[in-house]
Amino acid sequence: MQLTLGFSPCPNDTFIFDALVNKKIDTEGMDFDVMLEDVETLNRWALKGKLDVTKLSFPAFFQSIHDYVLLNSGSALGKGVGPLLITRNDPGIKKDEIEEASIALPGVNTTANLLFGFAYPHARNKNFMIFSAIENAVLTGQTDLGVIIHENRFTYQQKGLHKIVDLGEYWEQKMNVPIPLGAIAMKRKFENTVLRKVDGLIRKSLEYGLANYPLITDYVKHHSQEMSEQVMRQHIDLYVNNYSVDLGADGKAAIETLYGVYKKMKMAEPLESHPLFLVSSA
Repeated sequence: MQLTLGFSPCPNDTFIFDALVNKKIDTEGMDFDVMLEDVETLNRWALKGKLDVTKLSFPAFFQSIHDYVLLNSGSALGKGVGPLLITRNDPGIKKDEIEEASIALPGVNTTANLLFGFAYPHARNKNFMIFSAIENAVLTGQTDLGVIIHENRFTYQQKGLHKIVDLGEYWEQKMNVPIPLGAIAMKRKFENTVLRKVDGLIRKSLEYGLANYPLITDYVKHHSQEMSEQVMRQHIDLYVNNYSVDLGADGKAAIETLYGVYKKMKMAEPLESHPLFLVSSA
C-alpha cells in the first residue's frame, strides 16, 4: 500500500521519520510518497484533506477532525517547549502595549497563534508569515513583536532580540498540563488495522532514531542545511520525548484540555464531534 505523508524539514520531524521513509526499518509492505513543507502549508493542506498521513498543528487538527484521527506516535508535546514572544527593544513592555502592537506569527492555524491568543486575547494586529522570517521581521522593524518557534528559540538572543514571555510557560502555569504543539494524524477513512500499522511504523522509526542518537544522519542534515549539529541536537532534545513515542494518558489529557480552550475561543465553528484519538489494539 502506498500513502502520502507530509512533515516539516525541521530536525525533530526528519529525525522521527528518517528510518521509515528511508526504509531503515521493515515497512511491512507500506510505501510513502513524502512531501516536506513548513507546518502552516501542511495545516492548509490538512484543511483540504490532501494527505493520507500528516504533521499538523493542533488547531488545524481540531478543524479537520472529520477527516483525520490523531495517531499515538510522532506528536510534539512537552514542558518548556512553547513558542516565545520576542522584541528588539524593551522586554518589559506592558500587556496593554502588547495588545496594541503589531505581532508576527507563524500562521493562523498554528498552535503558536492559539497560545498567543490564550495569553493575549485582545491583541488584533496580527501578521502571519513563515516562521523562519519572523526574527528578521522583528529586527528590521517590519513588525513590533514576533512569536518564534522551532530552532529560532536557540538563535534569537544571538541576533540581539529579547524574550518578553514564554507562551508555553504561561500555558503550563494556567492549565497545569504539558503543551501540545504538533500532531501526527491520518485519514479516518482507512481501516483500523491500517491506522494501527502506520502508527506502529512511526513508533519503530522513532525508536530506531533514538537507539542511534546522538548520531545526526545525513537525512536530517540535508534538510537542516543552515543549522549546526549542536542546534539540530538542541532541537531534537527539546521536541522529541516520551510523548513523541506514545501520547499516553497525560498527553491525551493535555490535548483534550487544549481542545476545550480552542472551542471556548471559538476559533472555528461548527466543530464536529469525532473521537480525537486512534483506538489502540487490545
